[in-house]
Amino acid sequence: MFLAQEIIRKKREKMALSKEEIQFFVKGITDNSVSEGQIAAFGMAVYFNDMSMDERIALTTAMRDSGTVLNWDSLQLDGPVIDKHSTGGVGDVISLMLGPMAAACGGYVPMISGRGLGHTGGTLDKFDAIPGYQTEPDSELFRKVVKEVGVAIIGQTGDLVPADKRFYSIRDNTATVESIPLITASILSKKLACSLDALAMDVKVGSGAFMPTYQASEELARSIVAVANGAGTKTTALLTDMNQVLASCAGNAVEVLEAVNFLTGKYRNPRLYEVTMGLCSEMLLLGGLAANEAEARSKLNAVLDNGKAAEIFARMVSGLGGPVDFVEHPEKYLPQAKIIRPVYAERSGFAYSMDTRELGLAVVTLGGGRRKPGDALDYSVGLTQVCALGHEINADKPLAMVHAQSESAFEEAAAAVRRAIVIGDSAPEKTPEIYRAIRAADLQEK
Repeated sequence: MFLAQEIIRKKREKMALSKEEIQFFVKGITDNSVSEGQIAAFGMAVYFNDMSMDERIALTTAMRDSGTVLNWDSLQLDGPVIDKHSTGGVGDVISLMLGPMAAACGGYVPMISGRGLGHTGGTLDKFDAIPGYQTEPDSELFRKVVKEVGVAIIGQTGDLVPADKRFYSIRDNTATVESIPLITASILSKKLACSLDALAMDVKVGSGAFMPTYQASEELARSIVAVANGAGTKTTALLTDMNQVLASCAGNAVEVLEAVNFLTGKYRNPRLYEVTMGLCSEMLLLGGLAANEAEARSKLNAVLDNGKAAEIFARMVSGLGGPVDFVEHPEKYLPQAKIIRPVYAERSGFAYSMDTRELGLAVVTLGGGRRKPGDALDYSVGLTQVCALGHEINADKPLAMVHAQSESAFEEAAAAVRRAIVIGDSAPEKTPEIYRAIRAADLQEK
């Protein structure tokens, strides 16, 4: 028999916890036999004293097992169950294309996604812009769409990882969110509860990233790769750039439209294309659907060009309650803001740097994100045609188009855009879209 206070004391004294002690504590989080004060104290002890990789694996798997763990055996799927997760960014619409692309190549993608958090957009909020789309279907419909279409992107069900829900809310209120072991367990417990064969992890770096520095992003990526592989799920992490908006836009309906245009070939933002292809290639490699990166990219380009990925997206949307002709006529269904107007810089030059977080917060201020949990969203607002770093800015080339519902909201967002994008006399040095991949084999490096 363990005591919660003794487990907290051990971690406070920088001692390693056993797998059994961690399982006991997580069970207490789930069944409320451990108090909020004890959870807060445990979180603070971990925040200051860290956890070994064995402890992180034990915490992640205990949280995974705190609720329902999905099982796909009865569906007799003829391909691997694969997924991707991102630490969040601005204009990060990748999931909407990546899921159908991976499914078109023979994978099955049961993607449990989240809503917007702070300055970052949420995949579920984007899908909520599509009339009729069920982001919270029952498990029977979820499984049916995964089996028949190959991909279903939905929200976390109530019985999936209940320990994380309680633990995260307490961490949020006690300033212990920014702990690598706790972030790792929170992210991976939800993904591993989906019984994945393989996971590609997108860890953002830069001014719009969740982690404050490149070093912190790399540390998180290494932790996720080590813990996920240690828990039996093949995982690679890519460190990707978030020093500028990833797509050409930021907002809910506008990002859905960009995803449809990407899938149908009307327009593919080059940066968005590179990161999407990089993550999707890793999914195919880890899932055994391609022998090498060249083969993976060839298969992915084929399903984009022959329309198969767009067709799968359309079938997923209609399968989860959305319009059957959504891909053919997205503008017919997506809401549009009353005011759509360009924002110009105060001088000509080159887009030199971008406070991506500030641009994300501009979308929140317009009504496209939440100031507090439970806030209703305006799916029509946001930014489009956002300039890329290095682009020339002048009287004919705006910084962005603002989609707003009122003059005052437009002016506030326009001021935020001008503050966020610095104009220089020359173009900045180009940075890569993908800084590096971290695979299980790389973890021996220091």
